[in-house]
Amino acid sequence: MKLHDKSSVYKDQEKILVAVDCVLLGFDSNRLNLLLFKRKVDPLKGHWSLVGTFIKENQSLADAAKDIVFETTGLKDIYLEELQTYSKVDRDPGDRVISVAFYSLIRIDEFDMEFVEKHDAHWFRFDEIPELILDHNQMVQDAIAKLRRRAMLQPLAFELLPEMFTILQLQSIYECIFQKKLDDRNFRKKILAFDILKKTNKKDKSSSKKGAFLYTFDKKKFDVFVARGHKFDF
Repeated sequence: MKLHDKSSVYKDQEKILVAVDCVLLGFDSNRLNLLLFKRKVDPLKGHWSLVGTFIKENQSLADAAKDIVFETTGLKDIYLEELQTYSKVDRDPGDRVISVAFYSLIRIDEFDMEFVEKHDAHWFRFDEIPELILDHNQMVQDAIAKLRRRAMLQPLAFELLPEMFTILQLQSIYECIFQKKLDDRNFRKKILAFDILKKTNKKDKSSSKKGAFLYTFDKKKFDVFVARGHKFDF
């Protein structure tokens, strides 16, 4: 039986719309941001929304998510991870819609800001997110919760840094993800004790004459670190 054969045994079943919504979190060196755009269709036209779309008949969920992100931001090959499914019967006043949310954490400097703004999309600081349509605020909270769990077990923060970085830059990312201020001395002591960084002989002098040593990430040592059951618990 062909995929779209009209004689399908399912032809008499009720049709339900399926959408994807993308929680795009951006890091800009010292804070977390969320990419939103103004909804272009009714109901709730003109209100702030996550980047999303209905999936087409010939698309997978992942492909639909990647396509709408590309259309909105111009970015290809962005890493998107499936978050969860939202299926309350009355979640969308327009119709019966099931939404599968995806999320990603990326560096804002990778974006073409003019391209993004052409599509009526805007970055909001995480502490200034407006009220969103439907259950999108819940999707954001769920994404942050999952991000925090991932950040404790995976080298997530290192994906947002250049190849060489300072310990303060690394600390800044964890402060953004966990939304709390970390003690500088304790963070430095703990991260160095993990033995997953390589100190270089180069310095970043952008913030002081003395400068701060730059480090690189040692993936092999990190794998051993995780295999032993350790966590990035700050």
